[in-house]
Amino acid sequence: MPRTLGVTRVGRSELRWGERTYIMGIVNVTPDSFSGDGLGGDVKAALEQARRFADEGADIIDVGGESTRPGAQPVDLEEERRRVLPSIERIAAAVSVPVSVDTYKAQIAREAIAAGAAMINDVWGLKKDARLAEAASAAGVPLVLMHNQETREYAGLLADIVRSLGKSVEQAKAAGVRWENIIVDPGIGFGKTKEHNLEVMRRLRELRVLGRPILLGASRKSTIGLVLDLPPGQRLEGTAATVAIGIANGADIVRVHEVREMARVARMADASVRFGVEGG
Repeated sequence: MPRTLGVTRVGRSELRWGERTYIMGIVNVTPDSFSGDGLGGDVKAALEQARRFADEGADIIDVGGESTRPGAQPVDLEEERRRVLPSIERIAAAVSVPVSVDTYKAQIAREAIAAGAAMINDVWGLKKDARLAEAASAAGVPLVLMHNQETREYAGLLADIVRSLGKSVEQAKAAGVRWENIIVDPGIGFGKTKEHNLEVMRRLRELRVLGRPILLGASRKSTIGLVLDLPPGQRLEGTAATVAIGIANGADIVRVHEVREMARVARMADASVRFGVEGG
């Protein structure tokens, strides 16, 4: 196991980096998710999905209340609060798998942690609300820092992503976030063309220079749709390919919509590329 990655605690769970790939199951409590799986404010449906994901092999349940699809309207604090907090509270109380809150707003993150969340997943890597790092530091919870930008222009794709994420990592450390609590995400589908996304997946291992675990979130993304000419609901096989390729290229967590199927893909990929994995 790489010495620089160590062990990250999420709630009552330990993520022992390098031993296997961890599965993050997506629970969208939005009415307008790009992937067509938005549950809106249906807390019962969110809880049922979280329970099913836990049974299917999820290591983390990621709950988000604001769509990141192109053209989606920003959600104000009160609406995001109304969407995510009741679901997080119910899921955290009923499911042993730790809960992550998918938000870039520090106030929502603080309230989600009070409701039971044990991780923060920031799709803007502290660019929208730097106070998010302070919230993670105060609570002692892991923080996912994703690369994102307004344009699709790069001087050098991977170099620019590494540089941007490096700044986010330093910002988090300066706010008191512990080294072992920082996770990086290259941001598939965010500020990138199809060609950019494919190149990032090919060159994912270059993010290892940051010394932190890598989360890959390519599930049902538009790049898969563009390559296969398929709508979100028919991108299972394409997602499986990105998961397998991502693991082969260094991903430590995969964020997915289909937990059962991707847990199987991850286990097979781990048996092929990691030493000491059961069944290898």
